[in-house]
Amino acid sequence: MNLKAIRRNLYKVLRKTGVPKDRISENASLKDELFVDELDMNCFLFYLENKFNLNIKNDEIPQFTSVKSTIDYLQVHCA
Repeated sequence: MNLKAIRRNLYKVLRKTGVPKDRISENASLKDELFVDELDMNCFLFYLENKFNLNIKNDEIPQFTSVKSTIDYLQVHCA
């Protein structure tokens, strides 16, 4: 999957999780800037797994700290 498709689909997942469109940027921190709490994170990971057909392991979850880190993860696992 190319970077543009990853970014577009990730933004759709974030919107589905309840993040306002105007807050989403590649440098945004999930916790501090997008206010993703533990419940939101569970929803985010669920939608992410479904949208990208992934199986995210529990030990990989701490990698998801920002939009950029999520894009980096998806580039590696959706190749």
